[in-house]
Amino acid sequence: MKAHFLASLAALSLAGCAIIPPANPPGPSPDGLTWARLGQTVNVGGPRVTPLRVLEDSRCPADVQCVWAGQVRLSVRIETGADANTRELTSSKGEQVADGTLALVAVEPVARQAETIPPDSYRFGFRFDGGI
Repeated sequence: MKAHFLASLAALSLAGCAIIPPANPPGPSPDGLTWARLGQTVNVGGPRVTPLRVLEDSRCPADVQCVWAGQVRLSVRIETGADANTRELTSSKGEQVADGTLALVAVEPVARQAETIPPDSYRFGFRFDGGI
């Protein structure tokens, strides 16, 4: 009886171990953005981008009415061919990179009042306009 109970318990616990993909997996998505987590390198239509650190997240919380929408400033490593450097990207402001413009277009999760977002929960949506 005890062995049967333990076997049933093990089967039930394994049944709940489904792998759930992240809301925005890395790489190009249907919305044209390339999504990445902190420390993850992705190809954004030419340049390779690695988000390193959130410098500022002053976005207006979704559950608050604000006068200013706020912004996210992000330290990123940008690689173009043999060149690599660390730069700062600010949400919705493009940065000249090689022959185009790299922009931090979206940040998830949404900010909420009185909640701190853990660094490993962030997802960043990038777009590169340019190139031939």
